[in-house]
Amino acid sequence: MSDLDEVVRRLDALEAIEEIKQLKARYFRFVDEKKHDELEALFTPDADLVTDGISFKSPQEFADTIRDLTGAAPSVHHGHMPEIQITGPDTASGIWAMEDLLTFPAGEGAPDGHRGYGQYREGYKKVDGSWLIDSLVLTRFRVDPLDNWVADD
Repeated sequence: MSDLDEVVRRLDALEAIEEIKQLKARYFRFVDEKKHDELEALFTPDADLVTDGISFKSPQEFADTIRDLTGAAPSVHHGHMPEIQITGPDTASGIWAMEDLLTFPAGEGAPDGHRGYGQYREGYKKVDGSWLIDSLVLTRFRVDPLDNWVADD
């Protein structure tokens, strides 16, 4: 491999890593902005999705579950310290540290609020020139309870 070929290979890898970082940033933003259709579009159609041991049949089921769980409640999701490896011309893997904060309107039957800390392990695939999430496993290592809130009248 020539020096130029090596430079091009390294530049391509850096560009891919940056595109994957932006993909994951959109993931967190779409969850918090309640953009569930856009969230669903970040995945390959047959993506393997598991959060806290719960498997989802499809990206649509995953996005619908997030919509149904969080509703209009405010949420905050952060991803940190990405470790992304290019594993092939159109594949990559990544590990992200994560933190999320969810609280809900107080009331009978309201889910418990929490601040969670954990890790995403993901696979990515480049499809038609765009990187998509092909697999996602979210494991929370710690969950601290938070009080839900009462809306101001």
